[in-house]
Amino acid sequence: MSRSLNKVMLIGNVGTDPEIRSTTSGIRTAKLRLATNRRQKEGEEWVDVPEWHNLDFFDRLAEVVEQWVKKGDRLYVEGQIRYSKYQDKEGVERYWTSIAVKEMVMLSPGGGDNYGAQGAPEGGGATSSSESGSTEPIDDLPF
Repeated sequence: MSRSLNKVMLIGNVGTDPEIRSTTSGIRTAKLRLATNRRQKEGEEWVDVPEWHNLDFFDRLAEVVEQWVKKGDRLYVEGQIRYSKYQDKEGVERYWTSIAVKEMVMLSPGGGDNYGAQGAPEGGGATSSSESGSTEPIDDLPF
């Protein structure tokens, strides 16, 4: 049996304040857009071109986003690419790509009253939160 992997790691800036909702089954969700930059040569100069990513957070991680994340913050996220299609009001089929976030590290200074210089809870380093709601120290960040 062949194995596959669907994993995305992004570091970027939050482009919108989180949109918070609860599903009919009571699951808390948060949506936001994250901007990363791609370097591209235009003529003789290199310029940064923004790439926008739609992020979806669920359960405990959505609650953390609601409380601590705002437009302009810097985040590291890990998750999976999800593809969706739907019909708009005119019956046209539309496609949507998003990242279902499984882990997040807040990188902005002063991520809230209880957060220190690296956006981590006081007394610790950067933290990771998963759908299960666990929070654990991260010592091996890929940057």
